[in-house]
Amino acid sequence: MYDLDLTTLRLFVAVCETRNIARAAEQHHIVASAISKRLAQLEDTVGNLLLERNRRGVVVTGAGEILLAHARAMLANADRVSRDMAAYGKGIKGQVRVLATVSSIAGYLPDDIAAFLQVPAHRDIRIDIEEALSREVVSGLREGLAPIGVCWDAADLEGLQTRPYRGDHLAIIASPSHPIARRKRCAFEDTLDHDHVGLPANTAVHTMLARAAAIIGRTISYRAVVTTFDASLRCVRANLGIAVVPREVAEPMASTYGLVVLPLTDKWAQRSFAICFHDEKRLSPAAKLLVEHLHAAATPRRARPSPA
Repeated sequence: MYDLDLTTLRLFVAVCETRNIARAAEQHHIVASAISKRLAQLEDTVGNLLLERNRRGVVVTGAGEILLAHARAMLANADRVSRDMAAYGKGIKGQVRVLATVSSIAGYLPDDIAAFLQVPAHRDIRIDIEEALSREVVSGLREGLAPIGVCWDAADLEGLQTRPYRGDHLAIIASPSHPIARRKRCAFEDTLDHDHVGLPANTAVHTMLARAAAIIGRTISYRAVVTTFDASLRCVRANLGIAVVPREVAEPMASTYGLVVLPLTDKWAQRSFAICFHDEKRLSPAAKLLVEHLHAAATPRRARPSPA
């Protein structure tokens, strides 16, 4: 087992990112020779060459790339420990970190968490939300980065316990002047003759649409790829194409942007999300309360039977 100190790892990451020991030294207000000494000791510790020096700076080796990924994760965890301890010292007695997908954050999750925090009995609980892709939510839970996750229920949730959460309905967003805007509803297949504005390939929405197109032997023509739903709506408003966005996200902003919202008729367009965790018995009291609250918020209330 390697004995790695965080200061050396922080300097190693800085050198990898700047590709230059001198620049890293300036950033951290330390002499370059001190960094070089620490890096040499680090290479001795792990038994591999991590950086190759040249006239322009340094090049990260294959072994260095592996260590770099682990170093970033270790430093992120250390920062979380620091924040958690600082928060506890300020009197926050319960803290829950939630990894959640952008779709759930853009939908109901912030309001549900806000309602949870407004309960007087929860005044000493702090909730931190971190945005992540569905697969990152799952891997983060498995690696212990957070106790609770909210993601698409079609993700690989093997080994995790889940509770049903809310869902959304994917819809086509179009400029009023676009030909497809004359429809009231449409199937996804009907959109494939038009240019799309899409999200990155690693997102759940992109994966779902690519799979749906492949099943019918078609492809999607992307005229623009952006990273947020808001950017999608801006591109659609500029008539660069149409976009597939959760209706719950688009409708509140459609009037502001002057756009048309057309719910997709495909069954897969109605998505469900799940609250995920490793083991309910191992959740902290605050985390258990949050899971119960989110699940209850998404569960339709049964009508009370009328008196006889």
